[in-house]
Formats: sequence, structure tokens, C-alpha cells
Amino acid sequence: MLTGYLAPTSGEVHIDGIDAVRNSIEARARLGYMPEGVPLYREMRVYEYLRHRAALKGVDRVADAVDRSLESAGVTDARRRIIGQLSKGYRQRVGLAESLLADPPILILDEPTSGLDPNQVRQFRELVRGFAGDKTVLLSTHILSEVEAVCDRVIIIREGEKVADLAPEESKTSLEDIFAELTASQSTGDAS
Repeated sequence: MLTGYLAPTSGEVHIDGIDAVRNSIEARARLGYMPEGVPLYREMRVYEYLRHRAALKGVDRVADAVDRSLESAGVTDARRRIIGQLSKGYRQRVGLAESLLADPPILILDEPTSGLDPNQVRQFRELVRGFAGDKTVLLSTHILSEVEAVCDRVIIIREGEKVADLAPEESKTSLEDIFAELTASQSTGDAS
């Protein structure tokens, strides 16, 4: 719903103070979104793909935007490579670069390290932590270690309702207890 792919059935969605239903184009312009399975044109070179996506997004100064996003995502060295020949980790970074093209203040990353090897996971986490203080990053994941390694604040949403909001100083045990409780209630069919 935050990305505009689904309309809410009730309630409201606001992105950076903008009603995401009434002003969806304006709200989406404030977002960079990287889905779990990053859809890429595998036959294109990285810079060609990013130029194409920047043009579709109406980004000003496309060449500068592509250079900035390549650097921010740590894929400058792959700019001339064919996407289909890149490792999964590099393809994920290309997806991140695409989400950064318009320099949005908010990034939504859906399972960004899914399928990556441990070294690629570590590198991707470092990239995401590097956005602290510059961008708000919403990380959608079910991996507790991912949350602990990257997040400064944890909000757990279940069936459209916020069930937990933890500050960074709250203990790891609290987060583990909440996940255990949610998992137990899911397996028993309890909707509480």
C-alpha cells in the first residue's frame, strides 16, 4: 500500500505527509522501492538500464542521477557490464541503484538480502546502514538477524495492525519474545 501497488480497503496512507491515495503520483515520487525479486532487463548494461529507468521516472539530469545512484549502491565498477552476467548480489545492488535514481527521501526495501551469500549480505547491510541520517529506510523482512544488524527502530505489523514498536535501546529479548508470540499465535490460528 505504501508503494501504491495496492489500494487500502480502509484507513489512510500518508507518505511524507502526502495522501498516497488522493495524490499517488506525488507520494510515490518521495519513495524509492526495491522489491524482493528485483525486475531487471538482464540483456541491458547496468548504465543503460538505469538511464532507461531514470527517463521513465522523469528524473532531471539523467547522467548525474545515474552516476550518483551507481556510487550510492556500490556498483560503479559494474556500470558497463551486462546485468544478466552479474552475481545475485550485484543485481540486488543494481535494483538498489534504480530505487535511488530520483534521490527519494524514503526507501522501501523488501527482503533485500534474500538469496545472497553471507559476504553479500554483510556488504548490502553496510550499504543500507550508510543511508542513516540521509534517508528513511523501511526494511520489510522476517529475518531477525537482519533487523538487529540494520534497524534503529522496529515496527511489527500483523494483518494491517501495528503490534509492536521498539526503540533501539530495547532488548533483543523483547524482539525475540514478540516474534515467538506472533509465530505461536499464527500456528494456532489465534488472530490476537
